[in-house]
Amino acid sequence: MKKWIICLFSGAVVLSFPLTSHAQATGKIDTGDTAFVLISAALVMLMTPGLALFYGGMVRRKNVLGTIMQSFFTIAIVSIQWVLLGYSLSFGPDVHGIIGSLDWAGLHGVGVAPNPDYAPTVPHIAFMIYQAMFAVITPALIAGAFAERIKFSAFFLFTLLWSTIVYDPIAHWIWGAGGWLKNMGVLDFAGGIVVHITSGISALAAALLIGKRKGYPLETILPHNLPMTVIGAGLLWFGWFGFNAGSALASGGLSAMAFVATHTSAASATLIWVVIEWLHRGKPTMFGAATGAIAGLATITPASGFVGPMSALAIGLLAGAFCYLALNIKSRLGYDDSLDAFGVHGIGGIIGTLATGLLAQKLINPSGADGLFFGNYRLFISQAMGILIAVIYSFVLTALLLKIIDWTIGLRVSMEDEVEGLDLSQHGESGYTL
Repeated sequence: MKKWIICLFSGAVVLSFPLTSHAQATGKIDTGDTAFVLISAALVMLMTPGLALFYGGMVRRKNVLGTIMQSFFTIAIVSIQWVLLGYSLSFGPDVHGIIGSLDWAGLHGVGVAPNPDYAPTVPHIAFMIYQAMFAVITPALIAGAFAERIKFSAFFLFTLLWSTIVYDPIAHWIWGAGGWLKNMGVLDFAGGIVVHITSGISALAAALLIGKRKGYPLETILPHNLPMTVIGAGLLWFGWFGFNAGSALASGGLSAMAFVATHTSAASATLIWVVIEWLHRGKPTMFGAATGAIAGLATITPASGFVGPMSALAIGLLAGAFCYLALNIKSRLGYDDSLDAFGVHGIGGIIGTLATGLLAQKLINPSGADGLFFGNYRLFISQAMGILIAVIYSFVLTALLLKIIDWTIGLRVSMEDEVEGLDLSQHGESGYTL
């Protein structure tokens, strides 16, 4: 019976291919791995415009360009911050496990030679630009919580400060050489904690502090363009293969397993979300299917390089069920997370990180660890501790940043500007001329 359960969760896969390349063992640049990482970086970059469409279709017509602008402009803000400062703080030489030093500020010393601590078969600068795309999309996710009511100037300042004060330290704790949570044994293959928990919890803090949209929840606020949202969801699903499979940082067996786990989780989450919604509300919706897919992708992210296909299927089912529940109790709890950044990314990241503590296998990834279901309870404890620390740090620092911005330049647009819409009031343009 025990053997049957192990085979079920591992996907009954016989790993007959090498998980690492010969170049990885020797520390030389591998052109195949380099091409794979650069293509993966491009895929992850495409996720942010995909997010712009996903979010843009979900808001009202008067706010479509303002919402798209927040995601699109994040590419510029965070990319420059990353080159000047962010990469060094996140991955630079360790300072007491807390932060990277400024030795690599301005990408000083980050060249074409591989860095053995991170990606021994690709140029260091390729690893840097790959990680830049993660840093870009994370604060863009938060924008879903305060859509339709924040000043663009406040968004600009918040994104810059949040990336530096919240994202960069947590990225170092989890992924940086010498990071204290990494040393504690916390596993996060592609960003369940670093990306989804930080952004999701910060989104909750933002929704609570900035307050509800005018008329919410008494007025019905509906998505204005669901086809746009579905196109965005499709781009996100496509780009997520670079997000998760690319995190193997080499083209080989592990990246293939992460690719399959990612797709399986997204498909199972979409399926269970639609079924639950059908039973609950009487009709299956396209909006629900798209949201379920993103929930499955977010939830598998931390586990994608540590679990087999059947475990990924189970994780997707959990994602669809728990994220659906989170979205449906939001109105009862009284906060206005406009586009459900917390319900999808915060809850999904937490479920996925805990599931990693249950289902991870060294059979899949020898560099990882076995989870609770495979005889190692310590990993589950480490995962829970990592979640708790990231939740507290993200919530407190985000709340503090938002308070400071509100005291200085103000967070919300005026009531008149909110009624008019952010497209005209903040950007002087309209998404549609009909």
